[in-house]
Amino acid sequence: MKQEIEIEFKNIITQEEFKQLLYTFSIKDEDFITQENHYFDTETFSLKNNGCALRIRKKNDAYEMTLKQPAKDGLLETNIFLEEDIAHSMMERNIIPNNAITQILQDEFTIDASSIQYFGSLVTNRAETMYKSGLLVLDHSIYLNKEDYEIEYEVEQFKQGQKDFEELLKKLNIPLRKTDNKIKRFYNEKYKS
Repeated sequence: MKQEIEIEFKNIITQEEFKQLLYTFSIKDEDFITQENHYFDTETFSLKNNGCALRIRKKNDAYEMTLKQPAKDGLLETNIFLEEDIAHSMMERNIIPNNAITQILQDEFTIDASSIQYFGSLVTNRAETMYKSGLLVLDHSIYLNKEDYEIEYEVEQFKQGQKDFEELLKKLNIPLRKTDNKIKRFYNEKYKS
């Protein structure tokens, strides 16, 4: 199990703004990797209602289970690598293993692992590059018959990261937009269908 605080800034962007960023940072098609996020919650959205998110991410044929929960600055991420058969059992049969993440859900939020179910997936084509003191991420995501484009900036220091991110957007004439995280966008789309 690994835990870390995630501090990131994000902004939904248009396809044209996305192309502009690719050009500005000299990002080519071969710089992108594909990752799949598979989302879980209870039937009554207990995780979402507690500000949490639970996912399995498949990246480079590896599976990682992640719980995100509110923290003072950003989110506390708890990560556990999963064997492929366990990940598939979770996605295909709602068999949630007992582990450190399910223990946190039980102890801190009284959410029993047996009530957790699979909600669906979101596929992201992602490119990353270093920018000032953080990692700049460009995402093109596809989910539930929808696609969107997003810029993220992952940093260690909140104030400096926010300043650098907002200055970059201003320099490129990209408006700062209220942006939900991927799982919220996924759930909003799921609610509609």
